[in-house]
Amino acid sequence: MMTNLLPDLPANFAIALEVIDSAHADDPRTVADASGGDAAVPNELHYARQMTRWLAERCPDASPTLQLACRAQHFRRWEIPRDGFPMTRAGYLTWRARQKTQAAEKIKVLLSSPSLPSPSSSPSPLLRAEDIDRVAALVRKENLSADAETQVLEDVACLVFLDGQLDDFESRDDVDEDKMLGILRKTWAKMSPRGREIALGMKLSERGQTLVGKALAQ
Repeated sequence: MMTNLLPDLPANFAIALEVIDSAHADDPRTVADASGGDAAVPNELHYARQMTRWLAERCPDASPTLQLACRAQHFRRWEIPRDGFPMTRAGYLTWRARQKTQAAEKIKVLLSSPSLPSPSSSPSPLLRAEDIDRVAALVRKENLSADAETQVLEDVACLVFLDGQLDDFESRDDVDEDKMLGILRKTWAKMSPRGREIALGMKLSERGQTLVGKALAQ
């Protein structure tokens, strides 16, 4: 059972997170409420909440900028659909690069807006420019091999995939077992030792456990 909690955000970062979530709510795609309720939840808002959930497990002392970056990992991703690019490895990589660039650019514009509410009566910006730049850099996953926080974000994205997307992905008509095993090996290679340790302790479906076992055995 996951029990870790993240540190409380400073008031200005908490407002920024609410603004990000408000933008996520524009996603026209929906998923079932993870809490078991009847209401549907915008897909991107659900994903963002899962990123925060696994960040608490992976890095319970995460900085405010890392918390915002995780929340904005797929910012407005629905605006650039995957089927707008060739359904090839090269097409996928081009789409993913475009997604990261757009997410970073749009989150920077959003958090820099002078119209955002402020926790104080002063007219100062909600966040410092250096904090906004840091959030954008993390969303772009800059310097992955040397930046510990970027690696944490990568781990969290992999954990969210394994926890909530693996079974749906594996059931797609265009994904056979060999392709799925290759995806899992690539996912594993992206993760840090700590990320892999958490992944091994996840309660996956029986099919998910089988696939992960096969992927790691070869």
